[in-house]
Amino acid sequence: MSARKRKADDDLDPRSLDEDMSVSPLSSPAISSRHIARPSKKIRNNEVIGRPLALPRLLETLDADSLRNVLQTICERHPEIGQEVVTSAPRPSVASTIGVLEQYQERLRQAFPFGGNTGNDYAYNRVRVQLAQLIDAITDFVPHYLPPNETQVTTSLDFLDSVTNIVHQLPDWESSSHNHHKDNAYDEISRAWARVISEASKRGGGIQLHNGEWDQKLQKHNAMSGGQMQAAVNALGSNLYCGGAGGSSNSNMNSNNDPNSIRNQLFSGTYGTNLPVRVGPW
Repeated sequence: MSARKRKADDDLDPRSLDEDMSVSPLSSPAISSRHIARPSKKIRNNEVIGRPLALPRLLETLDADSLRNVLQTICERHPEIGQEVVTSAPRPSVASTIGVLEQYQERLRQAFPFGGNTGNDYAYNRVRVQLAQLIDAITDFVPHYLPPNETQVTTSLDFLDSVTNIVHQLPDWESSSHNHHKDNAYDEISRAWARVISEASKRGGGIQLHNGEWDQKLQKHNAMSGGQMQAAVNALGSNLYCGGAGGSSNSNMNSNNDPNSIRNQLFSGTYGTNLPVRVGPW
């Protein structure tokens, strides 16, 4: 029995065993072959194509002057957009407005010929464009700070005080025909002061005008203008004590009878005549 078993084992062909061991599991009929999909390679476009900047990036590259010009052009083409800008933009402050006027003032200074007479006809012809631009800017800005558009009296007075100083520094010319720019500016500023003073008196702001020393400031402006702002001084004299709080009728009557009172000096045009006035060089 054991002899037959050994013979059966000996009859096995070693090569058949090697072939059986070399059969791959994938080729076995018991295991189905599976296809592994490769990821598709994304086709990259190497071509570079120019394109315009997006609006936010374009606006980042514009300076204030360029942006202002673009916006103004759009508003001129589309008035409805311009009206929306007017209603949506924040109100300009006194400081920002005076800053704009000072820029015009600096351009006027830079336009003067170097050396020589700055009041002759030659100098006037050199700067008349810049002078007209400054005068036009003053004319455009003044109404914005007057009632009823400006409701705060102190804001109106602060602006008028600053813009009057700019008018003082306008050049004086040898030819009287060229001085109409400055004369007209004084006339407009004087009427603006009178308008604000009248509005302040209606609100009982006479005491506010006096406490704020606006009476003294206005008198100094009048002296520096050579009396061209007397209309504003007269308006202040007629409204300073009318309706003001803190004063009795008796004190007002005594003030009216006193020739040295501020009110009577304002009416007579003698107030501030002894005050020192410094006129800065142009």
